Amino acid sequence: MSYFTLVTRSFQDVLITEEGIDTVQFLEATDGFINMFDLFGSPAFAVVQNDLKTNVQKIRLRYNTDPSVNRTLQALMILETSKPEKPIATEAVLWLTRLLHPTEELESSFRQSYDLTLSPYHSFFVRPMFHLAVKSMPWRQDFYKTIGMLDDSNINDMKDWIVALKKIVLVLQQLFESNPEYTKRLV
Repeated sequence: MSYFTLVTRSFQDVLITEEGIDTVQFLEATDGFINMFDLFGSPAFAVVQNDLKTNVQKIRLRYNTDPSVNRTLQALMILETSKPEKPIATEAVLWLTRLLHPTEELESSFRQSYDLTLSPYHSFFVRPMFHLAVKSMPWRQDFYKTIGMLDDSNINDMKDWIVALKKIVLVLQQLFESNPEYTKRLV
């Protein structure tokens, strides 16, 4: 049995409509992604997990202020950026978009992804912790074994999961590109 059959919600099951990406479903799928780091058995991933969990929590807090209005990430960000306070959940969506950006290789791609997307925003003290987590990445063969990628069916589950994740990330990236006002008040 693969890890992808155990998660509460897969990225394939996140509804994307004309109105946007379902907030609750996206957060549930992201929780499943975060929990995958537990399988690596390395405390180095705690920093990455905490960063992801903090961003999920910020979005959930905003969602819970009015679930009917915040039912999609897009609606949540539109509402939040119309308010005078800092758009904390929008910032969290931006960070999750950067953190969830899937890549093809493990250690080298995590390092490259981190260096291109997050490193410029992290302090001198945080960067080494992320680099330690990246160095703790298991070999691809060990990683696949850990998450239950033992046959073609499991490999196809993982490929479907990655394709769905890439689609969500692309929608969010395009959303931020076409709406620069979402990030203008972010630090």
